[in-house]
Amino acid sequence: MAWKQLLLVSCFSTAVLLLSMLQEGTGASVGTRQVAGQEAQEGMEQKIFMQESDASNFLKKRSKRSSKSRDEVNAEDRQRLRADELRREYHEEQRNEFENFVEEQNDEQEERGREAIEQWRQWHYDGLYPPYLYNRHHI
Repeated sequence: MAWKQLLLVSCFSTAVLLLSMLQEGTGASVGTRQVAGQEAQEGMEQKIFMQESDASNFLKKRSKRSSKSRDEVNAEDRQRLRADELRREYHEEQRNEFENFVEEQNDEQEERGREAIEQWRQWHYDGLYPPYLYNRHHI
């Protein structure tokens, strides 16, 4: 039981040591160029961040409950209509392909049936009547 406690204490101390080293490492990564970095960072802040009044106006313009502008609604409607059109074209193409496939299958089936009937007629033809359509034997 004592060895379990020893193992737990050693793991805990190792974790604390690693965390303290990681904190020191991130603090040291700023280095001595901190003054020059702050000047560059202020320039970047001006590009990235906006004034508080502008930010609050931006957030007031569009909250969760506010209605969308007419342009936003029109753009979303155009996107929805385009998606519907693409979906309709896709399904129409799939339906046409399936109809062509079924038509080919039916044509092949009819051709096989005609060939089988013709072979039956040739086999059973007795030579007495000319092979006119109205003289053919009924199956």
